[in-house]
Amino acid sequence: MKNIKYFLPVILLIISNISLKSQGAYESITVADLWKTWTFYPSSVYGVRSMADGEHYTTVSRSNIVKFDYKTGTSKVSIFNGSTHSLDIDDYSFNNDESMILLETENMPIYRHSFTANYFVYNLKNNTVKPVSENGNQQVATFSPESDKVAFVRGNNLFIKFLTTGQEKQITTDGAQNKILNGIPDWVYEEEFGFSRAYEWMPDGKNLAYIRFDESAVKTFTFNMFAGQVPSVEANKLYPHNYVFKYPKAGEENSVVSVHIYNIETGKTTKIDIGTETDIYIPRIRATKNPAQLAVVRLNRLQNKFELLLSDVNTGTSKVIYTENNKYYFAEEDLDNLQFLPSGEFVMTSERDGYRHLYLHHPDGTPKMQLTKGTWDVTEFIGFDDSKGWFYYQSSEEGAKYRSVYRVNIKGKKEKISQQLGTNSAEFSANYKYHINYFSNTKTPNYVSLNDETGKVLRVLEDNLRLQQLAKKYGGVNKEFFEFKTAQDILIYGYMIYPPDFDKTKKYPVIMYQYSGPDSQEVSDSWDFGWNELLAQQGAIVVVADPRGTGARGEAFRKATYLQLGKYETEDLIETAKYLQKLPYVKPDKIGIWGWSYGGFMSTLCMTKGADYFAAGIAVAPVTNWRYYDNIYTERFMRTPQENAAGYDDNSPINHVEKLKGKYMLIHGAADDNVHWQNSAELAEALVQADKQFDYFVYTNRNHSIYDRGGNTRYHLYSKMLNFWKDNLLN
Repeated sequence: MKNIKYFLPVILLIISNISLKSQGAYESITVADLWKTWTFYPSSVYGVRSMADGEHYTTVSRSNIVKFDYKTGTSKVSIFNGSTHSLDIDDYSFNNDESMILLETENMPIYRHSFTANYFVYNLKNNTVKPVSENGNQQVATFSPESDKVAFVRGNNLFIKFLTTGQEKQITTDGAQNKILNGIPDWVYEEEFGFSRAYEWMPDGKNLAYIRFDESAVKTFTFNMFAGQVPSVEANKLYPHNYVFKYPKAGEENSVVSVHIYNIETGKTTKIDIGTETDIYIPRIRATKNPAQLAVVRLNRLQNKFELLLSDVNTGTSKVIYTENNKYYFAEEDLDNLQFLPSGEFVMTSERDGYRHLYLHHPDGTPKMQLTKGTWDVTEFIGFDDSKGWFYYQSSEEGAKYRSVYRVNIKGKKEKISQQLGTNSAEFSANYKYHINYFSNTKTPNYVSLNDETGKVLRVLEDNLRLQQLAKKYGGVNKEFFEFKTAQDILIYGYMIYPPDFDKTKKYPVIMYQYSGPDSQEVSDSWDFGWNELLAQQGAIVVVADPRGTGARGEAFRKATYLQLGKYETEDLIETAKYLQKLPYVKPDKIGIWGWSYGGFMSTLCMTKGADYFAAGIAVAPVTNWRYYDNIYTERFMRTPQENAAGYDDNSPINHVEKLKGKYMLIHGAADDNVHWQNSAELAEALVQADKQFDYFVYTNRNHSIYDRGGNTRYHLYSKMLNFWKDNLLN
């Protein structure tokens, strides 16, 4: 489960000094502004790729790939023109010597990360475009290191296209829907370990490593697809289409995974030794800098034991070089931050001292040194400059609501790279001489600058002044941060968005938004203008708060909810409501709450266990019983239902329906492959049997995001939610 954002897809930001009174009249924000005209959508710089020389980079705009000079900013040339070749590209990647570009077109989503596409190879030297395959759509295509081959997946099998001969070779043959997957993950791995490609080229291009998933024993889940508008599978049919896929719920069987190496020259496939235990996870394989060694990450079922294996690609033998145990669990972020260096050493993040920090290890896995240290979290390991010995990372060192970019070396010297306080992320050139910094805060929409290695701004690529001025016409940014301590002495961070014409002598209803999922964060110094401001214009104070379990505040705060998801988050959100009730400008009997996904789970708990404090609430696509959700996510935080039955049941909203008092709206997509409609259907039945009145709406054929390309769904959804607030809280 990932955080499903409710707002416009606008890059986030924040404010420290607000004007609580509007200077004159302001224009009204409408739902159409958000979901039809995209009035507040920010501009940015898309498709940035550093070229190998580190002196140039490329971007993509309207299917044109343009080359720029980092130092001067001059546009060298349009190196690919989509209109000339009648191609609309969704993404692209260069081969190693940058003589060819792999073009991704006609992207059709499958799940959150996966999709099918048609791939083409563009040859810069002779200006030709050739399809990778003419035998059907492909998945996850990549160039080989020596650039004479492209690997891809089709029909759950791995293929290699030999570019010099045109031959297409199938290297696995047992792939089958809902049974065997080669080179791509099953549903639950994709969703909860966050990847869509499960194969790796070894650095010399002679071997291709891949994970094989045997999901034969995994139970299936089925939902109907109707002949509605997009994205119906089989439209205009008298009988619905049954969509069937493998989905392992908490405590149920997983895919049995294995790791294999295919040798290009011999055609031989070698099975890698990953141990005899099959009830495990292999969430990552990584090509090391040594062509003969593959790195394999192994997690136990409870995800609290992390092992790193080095495997010989010729013999398949493996050796565990590093083991770490955690009394709670390991997070996906730690998997993403594992990187191998040219020396054979590797960097990873760990919470072994109570905060997420960078650690350097020798090639044999023994610890070398802790690179970062402090009462703050590293939120991303960006990369390593081998020529100068700098490790680049993003962290919350300046405070949980901020993100800044730093670099550190093995001598302990540390330098801050980002220059402005707020939310920063950086894309570095291949030689780390330059970087493109994406910045925002409450006052500043997405601000994109090109900087040198010290952080000095060389030029501004996008300032979004248009959006900044536009926001003023609609009442401005009226946001301020707050914090308070609960009765349990827990420090809670939050922010409020006031109506443009706020008068502190009057009283206002409150609409609380939260997500609250493990290691998530909503209270950040970043730009977000749209839905919350619309609600504020309607006369509400919008409040966002992060309870226990959320991120950037160390392991103890982040993992406080272990084995009891929902318990402490509900307590903290109730405490937030109590805090708000004491404010002189808040109507104490008019506090509402809403959320999506995990946030819907929490808003439903607050409307039941916290019924005395919340007058109205909306839950979109909520989990209502953790027994219904997938095992990788749920067991990471809860262990299995067999081990922790009370943890599952005590804080599942479906077991507290008799406590509901306020106005409640339940919304779900009928084709939600992630949090199944089953959650809302069962909750609705429980509410009916408890004789509780509520509003209920189901969106035909829509998945977890309840969105369609070019359709009316999001506009309809947000209009419905706005009307609910008007009828039940803002009146």
